[in-house]
Amino acid sequence: MLTIRKSKDRGYADHGWLKSFHSFSFAGYYDPQHMGWGNLRVINEDWIAAGKGFGTHGHRDMEIITYVLSGSLAHKDSMGNIKAIPPGDVQRMSAGTGVQHSEFNHAPSETTHLLQIWIEPNVTGIEPSYEQKTFNESEKRGVLRLVASSDGAQGSVTIHADARLYAGLLDGDPTAQLTLDPNRKCYVHLVRGELAVNGVALVIGDAALIEGESRLRLDHGKDAEVLVFDLSA
Repeated sequence: MLTIRKSKDRGYADHGWLKSFHSFSFAGYYDPQHMGWGNLRVINEDWIAAGKGFGTHGHRDMEIITYVLSGSLAHKDSMGNIKAIPPGDVQRMSAGTGVQHSEFNHAPSETTHLLQIWIEPNVTGIEPSYEQKTFNESEKRGVLRLVASSDGAQGSVTIHADARLYAGLLDGDPTAQLTLDPNRKCYVHLVRGELAVNGVALVIGDAALIEGESRLRLDHGKDAEVLVFDLSA
């Protein structure tokens, strides 16, 4: 079964310096029909204004992935990491027993556009940790490139969760396919462009929630960037 979640149906918040779409219930947005999908708990699409950001705040027992689309995000945390996250990088922070961090857009005139992703861990109370890797466009063009997994397969970042995250760039003829376990769940989020998911058309910001299926087929891409989550049910 495949269910489409249209971009316009997501929750939305405008804080002036921050504009954010919420795929699932988050902060002031609550929808009992959209509390998560499998162990995927949060996908926030954020636009952070120049010179603004999130001050120091805490997380605990959550796997947090940051995927920057444009601009750059400055990260600083209580583990001693001070990093810049540009487009093409995937950042993973395992909050574990607790971590404090801040995230800022230090550019004087450029908005930072990113996805904040939270996945529920399959182990709690671990030491917090951090990882960041670059995945070039050439690695994602025409295919689904594994960028996060529980075992660090294929050079992906390692998450403490029963989940795998793929990223792909599809434009024109290329078709990307993925074998699915019908007993698990799959979530497809179209970051930009247009794309067909198992024959169903998606446009920018749309998502497909999939369960009980054994195959995923992505084609008819038009400047498409897509994230695919293989999730525990």
